Amino acid sequence: MPKILQLDSHVADLIAAGEVVERPASVVKELMENSIDADAGVVTVEISAGGMTHIRITDNGCGIEPEDVRTAFLRHATSKLRNAEGLESINTLGFRGEALAAISAVSRIELLTRVPGADEGVRLLLEAGEVVDFAPVGCPEGTTIIVRDLFYNTPARLKFMKSDRAESSAVSATVLRCALARPDVSVRFIKDGQTEYHTPGDSRVDSCVYSLFGREFSAGLLEADASDEAVSVSGFVSSPDAARGNRSYQFFFVNGRPIKSITLQVALEKAYENLLHSGKFPSCVLYVSTKPSHVDVNVHPAKTEVKFVSDKQVFDGVYYAVLGALEQGGVSLRPGARTHAKTPGAGFRRNADTTHTHLRDSLFVKDGGAFDAKKIGHKTGGGGGFKSMNADEFRKAFAVDQTQSASYKTGGFANVHTGGTRQTKDNASYVSDLSDNKMHTPVAVNDDFDPQLLKTSHSMQEVARHTHSDISNNDIALENSLSENPPRVIGEAFQSYIIAQHDDRVWFIDKHAAHERLHFNALKSEGFEPMSQALITPVICRFGVEDAALLLEHTALLDGLGFEVESFGDDSIAVRRISAEIDVGDTESVLSDICSVLSLGGTVNAARLDDIYKTIACKASIKAGRASMPRELELLAAKVFSGEASHCPHGRPVFFEVSKAELDKRFKRS
Repeated sequence: MPKILQLDSHVADLIAAGEVVERPASVVKELMENSIDADAGVVTVEISAGGMTHIRITDNGCGIEPEDVRTAFLRHATSKLRNAEGLESINTLGFRGEALAAISAVSRIELLTRVPGADEGVRLLLEAGEVVDFAPVGCPEGTTIIVRDLFYNTPARLKFMKSDRAESSAVSATVLRCALARPDVSVRFIKDGQTEYHTPGDSRVDSCVYSLFGREFSAGLLEADASDEAVSVSGFVSSPDAARGNRSYQFFFVNGRPIKSITLQVALEKAYENLLHSGKFPSCVLYVSTKPSHVDVNVHPAKTEVKFVSDKQVFDGVYYAVLGALEQGGVSLRPGARTHAKTPGAGFRRNADTTHTHLRDSLFVKDGGAFDAKKIGHKTGGGGGFKSMNADEFRKAFAVDQTQSASYKTGGFANVHTGGTRQTKDNASYVSDLSDNKMHTPVAVNDDFDPQLLKTSHSMQEVARHTHSDISNNDIALENSLSENPPRVIGEAFQSYIIAQHDDRVWFIDKHAAHERLHFNALKSEGFEPMSQALITPVICRFGVEDAALLLEHTALLDGLGFEVESFGDDSIAVRRISAEIDVGDTESVLSDICSVLSLGGTVNAARLDDIYKTIACKASIKAGRASMPRELELLAAKVFSGEASHCPHGRPVFFEVSKAELDKRFKRS
C-alpha cells in the first residue's frame, strides 16, 4: 500500500488558508487590498464580535464581471499577474490569487458586485469554498463582500482566537495601516455599529494622520521629504520631545504597501541618536518609493515584509530624510550629523524648502531663570492654576543653581558629599527617596540640623520598604550579625559605585544592580503583595490599538503588580494606580516593556513573569549617577555582604573585590 498520497483538495485548501488567514484582521487586510487594487475611492469596513461572526467590506471600485465571479474564488486565480516576468514589476497590493480562495475555505461568504454601466450585478454564496447560489441581483456599482462565521469548519483554529476586544483591536490596526498607506482613499471603519474613524480621502497625508490620531499627535510631527535617483522618502516624523515609550506609532510604507522593516526602523532611530532618552522612540509615517524591480514583495505569505536590492540605498534615504526634517524643524543636531546631512556626496536633497511649524511651549522667566510654564502647570493665558508634579519636574521648575554641601560621619562614611539635598527659596530641603525620582514630605532644615536623625526615620524605613523586608527583624538581625566585624563604606565613585572595606579586601558595588536584585527577589518572593499609589490625575498612555487591547486583556496580572488600568479609547489606556516603587514619569515606559513581553503570545508563564519582574525592578531601583544618602549606601552594602545580591536580574555582576595583597603588589609594596 503506498504511503505517499495526494491530499484531498479541500484539505489542501484548509492548509493553504492557514498561511493567509490567521485571524479576522488577516481577512480584512486581504479584502481591503483587493478593494484598493480595484481603484476604489471609498472603502467601508464593518465588523461585529471582533470579526469572528461578521465582516463586511464595501467599495466603489471597478467590480467583477459576472463571468469572472466564480473563477475569482479558485486558488491562484488573479487578474494582476500574467507571467514570471511580472514578478519583477508588481504595482498592486495583491497578486498571488490566494486570498479569496483561502478565506472562502474557512467561512461562509456572500459576494455582491456590479461593474460600472451594467444594468444589474450578481450575487454569489459560498460555504467552505463550495458555491451554494449564484444569481443576478440589483446592487450598487463596486463590490461588497460579507464574511460570516470565520473558522466555523476548523474548530482547531477557533481555540487560538483571542477575545473579541483583542480581535477588534487587531482589525482596527489593520484598517488604520491600510488607510495610512493610501491617503487618497476614504476609509471608514465601523465596529459593532459605531464609527471608529473616517479618513477624508483627499490625498493629503497630514489630514489623514489627523483624522486617525488626533491633534496632539499631529502637532508633534515634522515634515520629511528627500530623494535621490533611486529612492524618495516623504511623510512625517515626531519631534524629539514627542517621543513615545514604544514603537507602536512607527509606520513604514514601500510603494504604497504597509510593511515591517528592521532596516527602516534602524535608519529612523539612528537619525535620533543622542536626541532621545533611553527607552524613548520616535514616531513616524514614512513613505518610501523606489522602482518595483528594486524591491521583492514576494518574501512573506502575508506580504508584510519585503526585500530590497540595496538595503543601503533605502537606509540612507530614510536616514537623511529624517535628519533633514529634524534640522528644518529647529532641532539642534550633533554637529557631525548636521554637516554630513548637507554633504553633496550624500546624494539626497530636500524636495521642498518648507519648514513644518512645530508648536513650542511659552517660556516664562522667574527669578532670573527660564522655566517651562506647561510643565509646572501655569495657564499661559492667565488665570493661574497648577497641576501635580513629580520630583524631577519640581526640581527643574524651581531649583536654583546652588546646592547645599554636607559632610556626614556615619558608620565610617566620612566627608562624602551626597548631593542629596537641594536648597529652595524658603530654605526647605527636600530629601530624595532611595528609588531615584520620588519625593517624600518636605523637611524644614535649620543650619544645625543633624542628618543622622534621618538614619532611622527615613533611610532605614525606605530601604526596608523598597526591599520589602521587615525592619524589626531582617535589617536589625543583619546589623547584629555583622556588628562584630562590620563592613565599612568609605566612599562612592561617580555616584554609581559604593566603595566598602571589609577585613583585608576592598569591595566595589554597583548600587543600581544591587538594589535591582533586591527588588527582583522581593517580587518573586512567596506571598508578595505590592503596595500601590492612587493617582489624583490618571496617566493617559497611548500605545496603539493592539498594545492597548493587550494590556486590557491582562488587567488581573497588572492588578497583581500594583497597576489599575482602564480603557480610554481604542488606542489608549488610563492608569489610575501604579506600583508604589515606580515613579509616575516611568508609568508608560514600564507598561510598554510589560506589553512587549505579553505580545510574545501564549500564556504568561514563569519565564515571562520573570521578564516583567525585571522591568519593574529596574525602574524601581536607585539609579546610577543619582545622589544617595550615606545610610542607604550602608544598608545596600550590608545586604550585598550578606549574600542577598551577587548578580542583577539581567546577569551583570553586582560587585567585585580587590585584596590588600593585590593593592600592595600594584604599588610594589610586597
